[in-house]
Amino acid sequence: MSLSLAEIQAPVASELNEFEKRFRENMRSKTPLLDHITHYIVKRKGKRIRPLFIFLTARLCGGVTERTYLGASLIELLHTATLVHDDVVDDSMLRRGVFSINAIWKNKIAVLVGDYLLSKGLLLSIEHVEFDFLRISSEAVRLMSEGELLQIEKARKLDIKESVYFDIIRQKTASLISSACSIGAASAGADKETIARLNNFGEKVGMSFQIKDDLMDYGYEKTGKPRAIDIKEKKMTLPLIYTLNKVSTKEKHKLIQVVKKHNKNKKKVSWLMETVRETGGLDYASKIMYQYRDEAMDIIKTFGNQNARESLLQLIRFTTERKY
Repeated sequence: MSLSLAEIQAPVASELNEFEKRFRENMRSKTPLLDHITHYIVKRKGKRIRPLFIFLTARLCGGVTERTYLGASLIELLHTATLVHDDVVDDSMLRRGVFSINAIWKNKIAVLVGDYLLSKGLLLSIEHVEFDFLRISSEAVRLMSEGELLQIEKARKLDIKESVYFDIIRQKTASLISSACSIGAASAGADKETIARLNNFGEKVGMSFQIKDDLMDYGYEKTGKPRAIDIKEKKMTLPLIYTLNKVSTKEKHKLIQVVKKHNKNKKKVSWLMETVRETGGLDYASKIMYQYRDEAMDIIKTFGNQNARESLLQLIRFTTERKY
């Protein structure tokens, strides 16, 4: 039986509460407008999945330390910065059901706020002389930027192959989750081999996490997310890529034209989504998602700390069974 996110968080609930206090403090600014905006960001907090991975992997490797709190703040600052920038790139007016920063304060301020959060995270590492954290997080920022640019490039041509799609989500999504797991392990004093294993684990979880998002976009089950956003943004995701490789040349051309020119036409988008379902695109993507999930579980099952291990296994299940 899968648990709710609150139940999964329970073993590290006190650590997460302490993290929230420290995270709010790290967001503060002496500039009134910036402080007002960061307060708005903190109020609409998300699932805090990445800090949860950090605290649980730290528990798995010996226990939560002061370094764990620092690492959690660093990763969440970087994650929040990327969300603010993503909303500008995607021209998105909503984030988690409420107005995005760019919707209220416009793009220029949103970009500057994202830059501020990014710098705060990197400075946090320098101020505490955590250069291994700085290296891990800087590498994640580089990969996320490259992944975003690769996705934009491919959206223009719509010529994406399955291997390129995996490269994009490995860089855009999986890199930050794998970095969170590496930092969690490192904060508890784990050796290089263990850190590498948990980095690999985080990457596999991140891959399954993103494929789940792609599936939810097709509305194959009732979720808290709107449908067809990826199509409107001309993002080629795994269910559609699979379908394009299965249909006739004529039908492939029609599908690409919907994405390219008619992505806001409800009738044509509905036809595209139904075609993806009928050709097995959702079933195929689900199969790949569960493969990554199972590989991640196999890694965690080799660790000895039973409580942390079970919580991480439940967290992996949550990433593939969540409704939002």
